[in-house]
Amino acid sequence: MKKIAVSIVLLSLMSCSEKESKIVVAELPQDNPFNVALNEPFDYAKVTGESIEEYVTYEIDKASQTIENIKSQSKATLENTFLPFDAVMNTLGQAGSNSFMLYWTSTDSLTRAKGLEYSQKVDSLNTAISSDKNLFKQFETFKASNGYSELNNRRQRFVDDIIKNFKLSGVNLPDDKLETFKALKSEITDLTSQYSTNMNTANLVLTLDEAGAEGLPENFKDTYRTEDGTYKIPAQPSTRGPVMDNATNSETRKAYQMLYSNRGADENLDILKQLVDKRYQLSQLMGYESYAEYNLVPKMAKNPETVWEFIDDLVAESKEKAIQDLEVLKTARKNRDDIPMDQTLNPWDISYYRNQILKTKYQVDAEKIREYLPVDACLEGIFKLYQELLDLEFRKLENASVWHEEVQAYEVFENGKLKGRFYLDLYPRPFKESWFYAVPLSTGKQMEEGYEVPVAMLLGNFTKGTDKLPSMITHNELSTLFHEFGHTMDALAYEGEYSLQADTKSDFVEAMSQIFENWIWDYDILSSFAKHYETGEVLPKAVFDNMVNAKNVTSGLSAQGSLRSCMYDMNLYDKYNPNTPLDTDQLWRDIDKQLGVMDWYIEGTHPQASWIHINTHPVYYYGYLWSEVYAQDMFTIFDTNGLRDQKTGVRYRKLILANGSQRPVDEAVEEFLGRPMNNQAYIKSLGLE
Repeated sequence: MKKIAVSIVLLSLMSCSEKESKIVVAELPQDNPFNVALNEPFDYAKVTGESIEEYVTYEIDKASQTIENIKSQSKATLENTFLPFDAVMNTLGQAGSNSFMLYWTSTDSLTRAKGLEYSQKVDSLNTAISSDKNLFKQFETFKASNGYSELNNRRQRFVDDIIKNFKLSGVNLPDDKLETFKALKSEITDLTSQYSTNMNTANLVLTLDEAGAEGLPENFKDTYRTEDGTYKIPAQPSTRGPVMDNATNSETRKAYQMLYSNRGADENLDILKQLVDKRYQLSQLMGYESYAEYNLVPKMAKNPETVWEFIDDLVAESKEKAIQDLEVLKTARKNRDDIPMDQTLNPWDISYYRNQILKTKYQVDAEKIREYLPVDACLEGIFKLYQELLDLEFRKLENASVWHEEVQAYEVFENGKLKGRFYLDLYPRPFKESWFYAVPLSTGKQMEEGYEVPVAMLLGNFTKGTDKLPSMITHNELSTLFHEFGHTMDALAYEGEYSLQADTKSDFVEAMSQIFENWIWDYDILSSFAKHYETGEVLPKAVFDNMVNAKNVTSGLSAQGSLRSCMYDMNLYDKYNPNTPLDTDQLWRDIDKQLGVMDWYIEGTHPQASWIHINTHPVYYYGYLWSEVYAQDMFTIFDTNGLRDQKTGVRYRKLILANGSQRPVDEAVEEFLGRPMNNQAYIKSLGLE
């Protein structure tokens, strides 16, 4: 049934002054595109700024009334406290996620503005709810009752995790400190939004003449050629590889990297300093030494010491290979351009000379391989594989209501039963978020009228096709597509009772998609869809074998580069001292010196100004490597049983992807492996064994 319009008022979650200005009659019109029946898709094509405002206001008001009802219960039970709370967080999560997604993707400026504004209103209400002392008191009352002790382990974890999150949200702080905590959270939300907007609207463009464009792929040049014969190349993720891998002129590569690493810098350097300082203040309020210490409490790593030990071990493990890689690159430079071995290798030259090694020593040309990877064929291959492996069925929604004509929609079925829905938004356009993400739009949850299925969106920015050529991607971009679609499958695999148990530990979440990157390194898999866009020729086995042989070229240097980012993130949020001025540029130099391999930092650049992780996901970057260790270990089971083995795939879906937080991660992984996990497969994957 559709959402019923009801008249309610916003009660005591906000201050008195806010109550006077916010009291509204919440009615969701029948023609609002978000007013749909259970598991009916939102009517995105009809969404306007006004409809976002109506929808989110309705959900906020309804949530506020529910919270008041929970607090008024004379005897706290699971059914009258935690279950309605889960329902509230589910609907607010949908409202916030969809609003923010439209801020990222809509072509309409008012819709984007309202999407941001009302996603922030949801954030504000979430902060108010999670610090509501009377609500928390009800939860603790139930925790101390016999009703809690009678719950099974999964439901006890559900209760325990909610209580833990309330404590981390400052609910036990004195009133004055709690108000400061909430103010800081609101300020941080505003700053992260400003940062993202500045990054995505930077619009920095590199203009090249024919000499400057030498070496760039012809189809790439065709895309950015102007009427006066120059090339205007936007500095964005989709253009980085083609330029940095192929531009013959070192000055072209440097100029591009300077632009790319300065997106949003004018405003975002100051915003980043404010974010680091405010997050530090927040952690101090909570009684922690650093923001990292506070942030890591609910994660697998638990504390900064564990993360630093993890990073330091991998730094030591990969350093020798990284130094060897550097000499290999210098040798390639000497052979290609007769530059002496004792001359420093510039950071903007790494990708280029690596690509030269791939082309000359291994006969691996990324641009030629791209011709075998049209996006549509890759999607068809991915869909076929995931359906077969995970025992699912994808059905395209024809004439689906979407926010842009290029967006595609699919429904997912298991044995004829609706399992979920996903959207694909794969190409760049003005004002759209510029990175690659799998974005959950709603989680699975048991409802009175049936099961509410999860919904997710894959946001990409692959190079668009032209009148002459289809959209084609590199093998590395194919890895990204497999990775992000893995996240999408993770979101859609959840089948738990509670919405709040849909998410796993945030430093494990990447493992569940990283594992799928391994499938593109199997010839049987890859050749099933990697066919030349013109001739239909299958990617030659000899070319694939060369790709495998070249897989770990500069793997040590790549590992050190990732670890460098981990160290930067952790230094910002674990080593910050408010009494010492924070120079976020100097930090890059200090880390380079500490690693002792090469100077990666380019003077005059500020890559920290367009790095989404340290903005919206602080103390997260180590999680990619942490997760990779788990991913490679879990992949050994597929490697043994077969990459198309459906029994293993379904077991992986049920035990790992569908788990969320219903049981401990290590327990689920150990059951899947049949043994405790280890890092041997990860070390081997880097060629470091």
